[in-house]
Amino acid sequence: MHARTETIRDLAHYLEQWLAFQGAYARIPGIQAAVRVGEEIVLNTAWGVADTSTGEELTTGHLFRIASHSKTFTATAIMQLVEAGRLRLDDPLGEHIPELADAPIAAVTVREALGHQGGIIRDGRDKGFWQRLTPFPDRAGLLRLATDESLTYQRNEHFKYSNVSYSLLGLVIEAASGTGYADYVREHVIDRLGLADTGPEFDPARAADFVHGHTALLHGSDQREPITHVDSRAFGPATGFYSTAADVTTYGAAHFLGSDALLTDASKRVMQRLESVIEGPGTPTARYGVGMSLRRLGDRDLTGHAGGYPGQITRTYIDATDQVVVSVLTNAIDGPADALATGIVRLIELALNPPPAPAPAPGPEVDLDRYVGRFASLWGVTDVARAGDRLYLLTPSNPDPTEAYLQVTPTGANSLQIENASGFGPVGEQVRYERDDDDQVTSVWIGGAQAWPTQAFLARRSDLARGPLPGGA
Repeated sequence: MHARTETIRDLAHYLEQWLAFQGAYARIPGIQAAVRVGEEIVLNTAWGVADTSTGEELTTGHLFRIASHSKTFTATAIMQLVEAGRLRLDDPLGEHIPELADAPIAAVTVREALGHQGGIIRDGRDKGFWQRLTPFPDRAGLLRLATDESLTYQRNEHFKYSNVSYSLLGLVIEAASGTGYADYVREHVIDRLGLADTGPEFDPARAADFVHGHTALLHGSDQREPITHVDSRAFGPATGFYSTAADVTTYGAAHFLGSDALLTDASKRVMQRLESVIEGPGTPTARYGVGMSLRRLGDRDLTGHAGGYPGQITRTYIDATDQVVVSVLTNAIDGPADALATGIVRLIELALNPPPAPAPAPGPEVDLDRYVGRFASLWGVTDVARAGDRLYLLTPSNPDPTEAYLQVTPTGANSLQIENASGFGPVGEQVRYERDDDDQVTSVWIGGAQAWPTQAFLARRSDLARGPLPGGA
C-alpha cells in the first residue's frame, strides 16, 4: 500500500496540470477534483472560477450539487435498514408506501427500484423542473406521479433509469426508519463519516459556499450563463445531495471492501455486483449494480456514480478492492467530468503498471524531473511527464492522455531516447534539450521538430505563422 500510495502521490502534480489544461482547452468554468488512496487524499485541487459572472476563484471548499451520486447514499441507507432487519430487498414498494397500494407500481420491489429494473418512468411526463420551468415535485406530487403515470415497462423487462424510483425509495427509508429521509442520511451516513461539506439538499444558509452551475456552450462564440440553485424537494433521494470532491472520496472509501464504516462487506458486494448490462443503438455499453454504476477500466473493476444537475456534471470512480477513489466535479452542464475522471484513472494505471522499459531503467543518480515540462509548437502541445519511474511523451489535449503516448529514456543530461516501436510519430528518434546559462530549458527538439516552453512559443508564434524566419529560428 505504501509504495502504491507514494507513486500516485508523486503523480498528483501532473494530474493537477493536466486537469488545468483540459479545463482551459474545453472552456470549462471550473473543475474540482480529488484522489484518495486508502486513508490518504493524495490530490485535492480546484481550477477555474466558481461563477463566470463575478470571476470568483474556485476553491477546494466550494460545494457542488453532486446530483445522482445521491442515489448511492439512498442505496446505502436502504442496505443499512436491511442489515437492521427493518426491511427486505424483496419487499414491494406498496408495503412501505400505503398511498401506492392500489397502483400498478406497488408490486415493484425495493431491489428492482434500486437496480432500475422496475420499469418506472424516469421523471414523469412533464420534467420541466430540470429546466427551471416548474418546481421539483413535493411528496404529494411524487405520489400523484407514481400513481398516475408510473410504469413504462414491465418489471425486469428492461433496465430503465428512474429518478422517480429513487425518490420513492426515500419514502421507503422514512417508513422503515421512522424518521425523515434527510435526518436519517445525515445521522447514519454523513455524520458517521464526519462529512462537514456534504448534505442531502441545497442549504440556503451556505449559499455563498456553493458554486454556480453554468449553461452549455451551443457554438464556438457562445458565452455561458450562471444557473441558480433550487430545492429538489421529493426528488432529493435521487438528486439532492451536495458535497466537495474531497468529501466524496471519503464517502467512497466507506465502500472499500474491508471497511465497516457504513456497511458490511456482504451488503457492499450486493451493491457492487453486476445487475444490468445496458446496451442500445448509438449508445456505449454500460453496467449497473444495486445503487451504483459499474465500469471496467484496464484491469480495474470500478463502482461509483455520475451526476447531472442543471449546470453541474460530476463523476466518481471507486476501486473497492485496490482502495482508490477518483472524484471530479465540474460546474457546467457540458462539463466532461466522466472523461476527466477516466483520464485520471488511466494515468494512475500507467504509473502503477508501466509497460516494459524500452531500455534499462535509469539509475537513482538520474533526476527524471530534469526533463519534465510542457512544450508548444505550431502543431500543438506535448508534455514530457513522469509517471512513477518512467518518462512519457503525452498530448495533454487528449481526453485520455494515455491513448497515444511514447516512452522516453534518458541517454544524457540533455537527451532522451524515444522507444523503438512501429508508429507514425518520431519512434526510435531522440529528444534533445537546449538550456540557458541558468540551466533552464529554452527549447526542445522532439524527433527533429523544435518546440518551446509555452510562453516562449507564444512570443514567437506570429513570426512562425508568417515564416520562414530569416536565418532560421
